[in-house]
Amino acid sequence: MAPFFLGIDVGTSGTKALLIDEHGAVKAAATATHPSLFPKPGWSEQRPADWWDSACRATQTVLRKAKVKGDAVAGVGLSGQMHGSVFLDEQRRVLRNALLWNDQRTGAECAEIEQRAGGKAELIRLVRNIALTGYTAPKVLWLRNHQPRLFARVRHVLLPKDYVNFRLTGVFAAEVSDASGTLLFDVAGRRWSTELMSRLDLDPAWFPPAVESCQVIGAITKTAADATGLKAGTPVVAGAGDQAASAVGTGVVEPGIVSATMGTSGVVFAYGDQPVPNDAGLLQSFCHAVPGAWCVFGCMLAAGGSLQWAREVFYADRLAAARDAAARDAIYTAMIADAAESPADESLLFHPYLTGERCPYAHPHARGAFVGLTRGHSRGALIRAVLEGVTLNMGRQIELMRSLGVTIREVRLAGGGARNEWWRQLQADVYGCKCVALRSEEGSAMGAALLGAVGAGAFKTVPAASRAAAQARATYRPNAARTRHCAALAARLRETYDTLEPLYRVIK
Repeated sequence: MAPFFLGIDVGTSGTKALLIDEHGAVKAAATATHPSLFPKPGWSEQRPADWWDSACRATQTVLRKAKVKGDAVAGVGLSGQMHGSVFLDEQRRVLRNALLWNDQRTGAECAEIEQRAGGKAELIRLVRNIALTGYTAPKVLWLRNHQPRLFARVRHVLLPKDYVNFRLTGVFAAEVSDASGTLLFDVAGRRWSTELMSRLDLDPAWFPPAVESCQVIGAITKTAADATGLKAGTPVVAGAGDQAASAVGTGVVEPGIVSATMGTSGVVFAYGDQPVPNDAGLLQSFCHAVPGAWCVFGCMLAAGGSLQWAREVFYADRLAAARDAAARDAIYTAMIADAAESPADESLLFHPYLTGERCPYAHPHARGAFVGLTRGHSRGALIRAVLEGVTLNMGRQIELMRSLGVTIREVRLAGGGARNEWWRQLQADVYGCKCVALRSEEGSAMGAALLGAVGAGAFKTVPAASRAAAQARATYRPNAARTRHCAALAARLRETYDTLEPLYRVIK
């Protein structure tokens, strides 16, 4: 039997397992959900044990759906939500719930990091990025400042997918793309920044060795084999943070090609042959999952999350009546149809800052808002405003990249924004360039599986694997009139944000 390769993506709402063949074609996919916890406003946590449970369930299901046994899998790769903090003690036990990428409690710790680093410019020099509440380093300092007894017991700090990798292999390992998002990593040098750790009084021994994403770090243990259905001894690669993995899955492995991924968050991602300048710190400058390459990307915190909120509020009756995931997902299709039937309107705007914002505004206390709402606006008009607000925010990230000299000739669409014809065309109109929908919409899980395939020797390089899998399905080009309309909306969105921003600083 020809070999298969497994990608496991530890997402925010669930864990996906994806099985591909030696050519990058999808054999089967399965998702197992896991819960989030919100102990206080602005706080966002998950239990690492739930990731492991969902990874096991998704893997078992995908093997069953594909009708293959675990010994048919020749390599495994992981991707996962970035920045989350997993604290382990000396016995390798989890000390507390993980703080997630969208947790906003660490504003004071961000200020502390900047001060102890020697200022914003010095912090950027050390790690290429500014201190944002979502990153891992502020979470470590928050634990020290607010839960000192637990902090005293910390011996290991892992990222979400690295914790699952540990449960699969028994090995502590990190890799360069995900480690870049800790704010403790020398991105230019592709190594941990022991200099910044020293200034923050953090122990470098807590952080596992960082390797390239396609490097094999270990093998499936007997315990993990029993839990997942995989074969003991199957090689496992280090994997990548979800954004770098998604870039591998969508073919963003060369200059000029950019991805726009609409998940819970919304990310625009570009390739770089060298570290991309990031003096303003509004974008993230990280290592790529391609060995010896870098990337720059922006992340808005509530892209699909805004549409999910709109479904819960404006379609609550249909959501309550939905009996399964397919029925709940079908509501999104109905929502976008309602939006498409609503006429274009420059008077109604939506600020998609429901959980604070990271890019294009580094503002943890930014808030969502409808601006220009009147009695005459229908539900469809509000949904259209939500879709436009999200997409315009993504377009602003593209503008920031262009201002840094990043060449953008094509945008690859991924995530929820790639699954609807009307929304794909809206993105082309907003971004002002060719947009491409791919045959496979798997993104991060696909990238993880491809990294596993490279590690197992099925492909010689990560770019070769990426190009084999990322095949175009449809192309969308901007409509000049609609692009002008979107540009006017974008200008008004920025103006109204500037007007409301002082209020956002007061409302917490």
